[in-house]
Amino acid sequence: MTAPHLWLRHEVRTTERRTPVVPDDARRLVEAGLDLTVEESPQRIFPVEEYEAVGARVAPAGSWVSAPPGTVVLGLKELPDEPAELTHRHIFFGHAYKRQPGAAALLRRFAAGGGALLDLEYLVDEQGRRLAAFGFWAGYLGAALAVLQHRGRLTAPLRPTGRDELDETLRPAPGDEEFTALVVGALGRSGRGARAAFATAGAGPTCWDLAETRDLDRRALLGHDVLVNCVLATSPVPPFVREEDLDDPARRLRTLSDVTCDVGSPLNVLPVYDRTTEWTDPVRRLRKEPPLDLIAIDNLPSLLPRESSTDFSAALLPQLLEFPGGGAWARCLDRFDQARRELGLGEGGPGRA
Repeated sequence: MTAPHLWLRHEVRTTERRTPVVPDDARRLVEAGLDLTVEESPQRIFPVEEYEAVGARVAPAGSWVSAPPGTVVLGLKELPDEPAELTHRHIFFGHAYKRQPGAAALLRRFAAGGGALLDLEYLVDEQGRRLAAFGFWAGYLGAALAVLQHRGRLTAPLRPTGRDELDETLRPAPGDEEFTALVVGALGRSGRGARAAFATAGAGPTCWDLAETRDLDRRALLGHDVLVNCVLATSPVPPFVREEDLDDPARRLRTLSDVTCDVGSPLNVLPVYDRTTEWTDPVRRLRKEPPLDLIAIDNLPSLLPRESSTDFSAALLPQLLEFPGGGAWARCLDRFDQARRELGLGEGGPGRA
């Protein structure tokens, strides 16, 4: 079987500093015989020269649109709006299978061009566990920003940093008041990251997972000062926080950090906001009295781009070395085809080859 041609694209989102493949792992791909092209990117945490030094070709940003047929385009976040027809296989987080805003339009672009989406969220093992994820760092940063906001030390705009620098701001300072925190989804990757950040901040959170959310004690939930949601629902569940809860005068909750950011999806467990927050304006006040602040940033790990990219790349590398073989990639394509059928778009086209 001919080794695939992987094309690491530039990310169009200006705040996206991460990469799915770091230079050390790019070297291993090249040594294994894969053809690797890396686009120039002014914001990627690793300069393109480091990829060139390990044997990758360099291409201009955005040139994947004219990559040879059969090329597999690798990225993380959303594609640009053009071209209207997507002819290649694309590996990235598509956010297209739960009726999110723009999902149908993206899938129609693949149908029009005959390409295929290999969604990294659905790159899973036989038990459905994700094989590569940013979850730990998403949870870590979701909790870290919540702590800083609750203590009045969160400044905007946010900027990428390193863990040592972030942790220095997280550690409790003289005069900091104690607060109660709750992590929902505490046993997953994101939940573990949130718990680690709270530990650095000197706060021991209450930890809930499936057992505690199956029969939700909403009064107990609202009785915490800070809530970090790390639950990614795959089937409808009763919401954790409702509009009427925001107006409850007994609500103690003051800071809500939604790591999952499933806004717009019918599976959203926090249907109390209609848009994410941004690096330039990371906090949105949902209620003035009693106050409630929301943090809902959908690329949190990019605030620690080197650490999060290195971990993710290490997990993704074995899967890329197996591409296109292996059951995980087949499961990705099966999920893509299911989504196409649900929209009446038929089966995958030449892009599956």
